[in-house]
Amino acid sequence: MIKDNQKVFNRIHLLVDAVVTACAYMLSWYLKFESIFAEKKAGVGVLGMNVYFSALYFIVPGYVILYYIFEMYTPKRATRRKYEFFGIIKSNVVGTVIFLSVLYLINQPNFSRSLIFMFSVVNVVMTTIVRQLIRNALHFFRAKGYNVKYILLVGYSRAAEEYINRINQNPQWGYVVRGILDDRVPRGTQYKGVKVLGRIDNLLYILPENKLDEIAITLSLQDYGRLEEIVDLCEKSGVHTKFIPDYNSLIPSRPYTEDLMGLPVINIRYVPLTNTLNWLAKRCMDVFGSLCGLVVVSPVMLIVAILIKFTSPGPVIFKQERVGLHNRTFSMYKFRTMELQKESEEKQAWTVRDDPRVTRIGKILRRTSIDEFPQLFNILKGDMSLVGPRPERPLFVERFKEEIPRYMVKHQVRPGLTGWAQINGYRGDTSIKKRVEYDLYYIENWTFGFDLKIMFLTIFKGFINKNAY
Repeated sequence: MIKDNQKVFNRIHLLVDAVVTACAYMLSWYLKFESIFAEKKAGVGVLGMNVYFSALYFIVPGYVILYYIFEMYTPKRATRRKYEFFGIIKSNVVGTVIFLSVLYLINQPNFSRSLIFMFSVVNVVMTTIVRQLIRNALHFFRAKGYNVKYILLVGYSRAAEEYINRINQNPQWGYVVRGILDDRVPRGTQYKGVKVLGRIDNLLYILPENKLDEIAITLSLQDYGRLEEIVDLCEKSGVHTKFIPDYNSLIPSRPYTEDLMGLPVINIRYVPLTNTLNWLAKRCMDVFGSLCGLVVVSPVMLIVAILIKFTSPGPVIFKQERVGLHNRTFSMYKFRTMELQKESEEKQAWTVRDDPRVTRIGKILRRTSIDEFPQLFNILKGDMSLVGPRPERPLFVERFKEEIPRYMVKHQVRPGLTGWAQINGYRGDTSIKKRVEYDLYYIENWTFGFDLKIMFLTIFKGFINKNAY
């Protein structure tokens, strides 16, 4: 059974981490004292090699314990690499702090502090590489049908179909769905090669055979009355059980939970930017970024303003009403790219391919996104942010909020000059539904680093807009 294999694998993994940690420390010592880059040779006015290497008796078990504390030995078949990488970094940062604290407490000033920092960097790099090699090897063997987990789904629902889709798309996870039990769908019904084997009551006969590694409860909403009974039955059998709710369209992929004196409360929508510190950090970045941006692009903006003024009659800056934070409207600034027209005509629809209203200069400005540069003033004013969902006009907001589920969630944050949807190609005349999906992902998974990543990617692939007409 896979449960026994997992125990063996964890022990091997622990041993590998211990060896890697020891090797990283010895390599760091060599680089510090014996390599051609060493400033001081070992034994010359410094602690001896035996003193440094005796520290391994504490370092190796200490780091293994830290990896355990930071859950580095839990099964990670479907876990993203970045979470494991962050776990390695956190473990080494804590290890470094403890190491330095111990040296301070025992009053050991001669132990090289730079060696400790060098060891932390080398250990992060080596551990990451080794764990990646192990992950790739496991993915290879699982894709070939080895070291797989056999799963039974209880309940035919949208959640069951989504679960099967993801497993089929990722054979490297090593999951095999043996079948589905359901009371409403006829036996023999198939979805993507997975059959309905019978009724839910068949669990009474299937579980004692002990041939399954996991039970995934994927009941449809109307069958939730049996949830407690099924969980109780699965737990008595000792089979690992997980619950995949059939209301994933209502809650985020990483729901925010609260504990009210033992009562778990799931927030339907967790928006990190509602946190005051997060909001303040983002606002500081917006002010600093918009000021720097205005300084950098001001020569381009001056040239564009002159070209617009001399090639078509009308104002240089075009103001348009958009919906922003908390559904409040604001005037968004853009360089004018179209011929002057009545406000009633302008509100009828957005621009389409070969739109006769767009000027010659306007086509270039739209394609290169230079027409968006005046929005740096909107950011400075606080109407917009450097990164966020793109704002829409009020008439489109009224339409989309009825047509697209969760559309209005995007107004819980400031709209942005660029965004996760935009750098993934969803801007201009593209799918509004897909755009909202990307916007919601950004809103629910916001981090300071995520904003920096989006701005960095915008520089390379966000300015040229093939869907702008």
